[in-house]
Amino acid sequence: MDEYGRFVDWDKMDVSAQSQDTKELTCTEFQELKQLARQGYWAKNHSLRAKVYHKLISNIPCRTVTPDANVYRDIVVKIVGKRSSSSLPLPEFVDNSLVPTYCLNAEGIGAVRKIILCIANQFPDISFCPALPAVIALLLHYSKDEAECFEQVCRILACNDPSKRLIDQTFLAFESSCMTFGDLVNKYCQAAHKLMVAVSEDVLEVYSDWQRWLFGELPMAYVARVFDVFLVEGYKVLYRVALALLKFFHKVRAGQPMESDSIQQDIRAFVRDIAKSVSPERLLEKAFAIRLFSRKEIQLLQMANEKALQQKGITVKQKRCCFSMVCVVFLRQNVHLAVHAENFKSEIVSVKEMRDIWSWIPERFALCQPLLLFTTLEHGCSLSRFYSHSEGHEPTLLLIKTTAKEVCGAYLSTDWSERRRGGNKLSFFGTGECFVFRLQPEVERYEWVIIKHPELAATGSETENHSSAASSSLSSGSVPSDPSERLSPFLSARHFNLPSKTASMFMAGSSECIIVGGGDGQALYLDADLNHGRTSHCNTFNNQPLCSESFQISVLEVWGFRD
Repeated sequence: MDEYGRFVDWDKMDVSAQSQDTKELTCTEFQELKQLARQGYWAKNHSLRAKVYHKLISNIPCRTVTPDANVYRDIVVKIVGKRSSSSLPLPEFVDNSLVPTYCLNAEGIGAVRKIILCIANQFPDISFCPALPAVIALLLHYSKDEAECFEQVCRILACNDPSKRLIDQTFLAFESSCMTFGDLVNKYCQAAHKLMVAVSEDVLEVYSDWQRWLFGELPMAYVARVFDVFLVEGYKVLYRVALALLKFFHKVRAGQPMESDSIQQDIRAFVRDIAKSVSPERLLEKAFAIRLFSRKEIQLLQMANEKALQQKGITVKQKRCCFSMVCVVFLRQNVHLAVHAENFKSEIVSVKEMRDIWSWIPERFALCQPLLLFTTLEHGCSLSRFYSHSEGHEPTLLLIKTTAKEVCGAYLSTDWSERRRGGNKLSFFGTGECFVFRLQPEVERYEWVIIKHPELAATGSETENHSSAASSSLSSGSVPSDPSERLSPFLSARHFNLPSKTASMFMAGSSECIIVGGGDGQALYLDADLNHGRTSHCNTFNNQPLCSESFQISVLEVWGFRD
């Protein structure tokens, strides 16, 4: 059909969707390219898309010595020899991944394996890269020959711009991306996450499929549109589209019985047949409607997850285990394993309720088990003892049961010792990972207001005009006036040597009180005697109060996280 169609089986392609109008791409400005990519400017012209890909990939900053087309021509015969390309074994680092055909002809299907083997020869540092077969298969559509495709893939793999993440090439990077995706689902797809927890024994095993949805199950027309934007905007696009896929899955399948005995298989089948319910345009529209964290915040979250895995000694895949077993054994423990019924005892929550809470916490801490640090039944109602037992632990879980049988609590990301930074003044600290929740009379989790509803942050602070000075401090302190001060509120500033202004304002403590709040307009205030408390509730949000406006505490517990 054109000079780039050598490997394409045009009988399998929807040629009617292709335009033969001559188009050129002259813009070079990022914002304009970004808009054109999202709009699908080159999506309906095969030749134009090939030229755009070539231009975008040739502009990727790479290592000084990056294999090119001439290298491929020199090594392919030596590596492949006279073997049939269809019988060529794939290297271990592709992890028995699907090798999608993407409407390739027989020559193209064989070329995928040849190129993978040549890349393995030139990139010995790649240890885990399950997305590689799909990327090669896609780029063959827009390459004049195998050598050109090889060169383009090499440039993507050899990118040396620390701010530009493209394809995961190690097990550590891949697994931390799965944990990061799980964290994002927990924040942005709570309804879907709730379903995953209810029907899956191990939610991270489900979320570890996220790259397979994109580079394996997603049909050619869809993955090409995703790749259009990915080459312009980078890795964050992949998270967006995977979140959108999960949202659509939940919307389409909500209330329906599972089609198989595995939610993992059901999602894969949905993505394969996505054309029945969602167009490529609608998928991208949904993806970019998600008010996602900044690229910097996602990088910080990825770093935190990588650090957690390294501390656990999880940096390579265990060869004796299948991939799904790696997830179950080494990563987010099945909540039934993380919260052992025989070892867990709380006067406030049941094992099931603690498992529900465990499904909400960040992936890197779900590697741990709960450890009781403080309880008023044993240690008394003393705020100083509360601090002495809680300090040195990060994060912690606060649980409260009122005399009216209400149960609420908070996940607190930061060590209580941070309160001393303000001297004798009541100072706020914490991160955007903090959240408050209610378990009785009904379960409700409240997100941090500035992250979940940034456009309502100011409204929330204006609405919450309490006479209490502490409550006023909570409202005003948690909303930085300068938008630049919200650069990276998601993770703890001190963990990454960030300026203190990037930290969030979620929790505060002094010798007189404790304040926890900000989640969807909810705030919790505890007196020094740990016998009384009160809540504030912003009416801007359509949710129920955390608990009674004023309450008496029956039991209070603080839990830490044990390896």
